[in-house]
Amino acid sequence: RGKSAAFRRQFAAGSWPGTHCRAVDTAVMEILILGGTQFIGRHVAEALLRAGHAVTVFTRGVSPDPLPREVERLHGDRDAGAAGLAALGGAGGRRWDACVDVSGYTPRQVRASAEALRDRVGRYVYVSAVMSYGDARQRPVTEDHPQLPPAADDVTEVDGQTYGPLKVANEAIVGAHFGARAVLLRPQIVVGPHDPTNRLAHWLQRAALGVGHPAVEKHRRRERQERRAQRRL
Repeated sequence: RGKSAAFRRQFAAGSWPGTHCRAVDTAVMEILILGGTQFIGRHVAEALLRAGHAVTVFTRGVSPDPLPREVERLHGDRDAGAAGLAALGGAGGRRWDACVDVSGYTPRQVRASAEALRDRVGRYVYVSAVMSYGDARQRPVTEDHPQLPPAADDVTEVDGQTYGPLKVANEAIVGAHFGARAVLLRPQIVVGPHDPTNRLAHWLQRAALGVGHPAVEKHRRRERQERRAQRRL
């Protein structure tokens, strides 16, 4: 779209960070978000727009899309592997200054996007999770904690048992494809507006009701005992 011509010329010259890098001073970048219409991806897209960057989101086109009209939409299906990424263009196609991956859950998904974008984005930011460390007993969790063993490439079921190992496997894929151009983020519990799990409201409601507090629970047990005693009269 012409907003980051300097970056594209730098890319064509083979001088991205980690590949004979030379700094490019420009205020506007073209950013591809894999995901982008829900929760974290939505916040990332809106923050980039506020900063004046050009944003493209790649989604299935199934979830409600609250993003402004200036966001470019591309549709596909990461579960279909390379074939599902056709909207991104093939080798020698579209280029972006950076990619933010908030929807990569399985090795099949992440490997396909990493291979498709390896020579077409300056930096690949993969949003992993603190669950890559498992249930670490030592707190706080830091980058020095050992990670779980990675999941196998053919694992596609995402649940409480596989989520952490899948993130470890996906981090390895991104690192192998992008090297110094890879950024791996491992957030802990993320809460805030647009959270589809409603987890923040759940815990706030529990806190407001005193659920789990020893004094409150003791009082409630006493009330239940008194009601049972009254029913026996």
